Amino acid sequence: MPHPLIDQLRFTRSEWLRGLQGISEEDGAKHLGPMNCISWTVGHLAWHEQGYWLYRAQGRVIYPELHALYGYGAPMSTPSLQAMLACWQAVTQAADPYLDSLTTELLQADLPLEGKPTGQSVGSALRRITYHYWYHTGEIQAIRQILGHTGLAEYVGDIEIQAPYRPE
Repeated sequence: MPHPLIDQLRFTRSEWLRGLQGISEEDGAKHLGPMNCISWTVGHLAWHEQGYWLYRAQGRVIYPELHALYGYGAPMSTPSLQAMLACWQAVTQAADPYLDSLTTELLQADLPLEGKPTGQSVGSALRRITYHYWYHTGEIQAIRQILGHTGLAEYVGDIEIQAPYRPE
C-alpha cells in the first residue's frame, strides 16, 4: 500500500484531471492577457513531476524539452492540449513505481539535484508538488469560467472515499 501522502498526490492528480474534462483543443490553447494557456500548464506540471520523480530522484529524463519549454519562468507558448496530456500521462506513469516505493524514512531523505544535497526532503517535494497542482487547478477553473464554460467541477471531490485520512 502506498504511503498516505502518495494517496493524497494521486487524489490531487485525479481532481486536476477532473477539472480538465471537456476542454477543447481550441480552448486549451487560448491565452488570456499575460496568463499561460491551459495546455502550457499541463506541460508545466509534466515538467514538475519529471523534474522531481524522474530526474532528481532517479537520474532519468523522458522528455528533455520540458525544462526549456515549460519550466518555471519558461516563455509563453501554445502547445497542443492532447500532446501535453499524453506527455503528462507518460511522465506520471513512469514516476508511479518510484512513488509507490516511498516510505516514511525515504520521505525524510534529501532529494538531490545533480547528485548534490539540496536541503529539500522528498516529503517536502511531495507536498510542494501536491500544492502546485491545487494552485493550477484553481487557475484553470478561473480560465474556464472566463471562457464561459459551465458545469465545471466544484470544490474537492470524493476525498473521503478516494483518499481518506489514514495513519501510515
